[in-house]
Amino acid sequence: MTIKRKSIAIWSIVASMLFLSSALPSAYGLEFPMTSAVEIESDATILASAINPIDSAAALYGSINLASTPVGAMFSSDLALVSAISASVEMARTAIGAKKVAQAILTQEYGFNESQFECLNSLWTKESHWNYKAHNYRSGAHGIAQALPAEKMSVVGTDWRTNPVTQIRWGIRYITMRYDTPCKAWSKWKSHRYY
Repeated sequence: MTIKRKSIAIWSIVASMLFLSSALPSAYGLEFPMTSAVEIESDATILASAINPIDSAAALYGSINLASTPVGAMFSSDLALVSAISASVEMARTAIGAKKVAQAILTQEYGFNESQFECLNSLWTKESHWNYKAHNYRSGAHGIAQALPAEKMSVVGTDWRTNPVTQIRWGIRYITMRYDTPCKAWSKWKSHRYY
């Protein structure tokens, strides 16, 4: 009888250890090898202007007015900036949202007009259909802009695998550095089927 109890006790310990070893990695998020990072640029006030910091703080903390203190005001504006960045990333996970984000970056940060966005739209529709998960298994090109090699996007952000805004920013940066305008990049694509 004691041998049977010892056997049950040993198997209970083994089962507990197996359960813990399978539960702990997911509890600490270790099963996700890709991480996202938020990089705040100096001109991030453009994104922050989309959300009123006082309203976002009030929404989080109810009647507590964080903006009434210097530290609270700084915290609430940082919170609004992070909220705006997060909202644009989530919006860009769809093709329609990615187009809106790209158009805003193209016009507000680079000063391009609507016709340049139309060229960019045509180019990236052909390349990836604005899908941030698009991956060419033959060449290794990845993302909305189909960067090749995909690791080049890390100059903009280390979260290039999962963040469509990072991919958009890299793609526009690449186009302006190499072709000056999206329409020149689109012309190159039309004649060579790559850019």
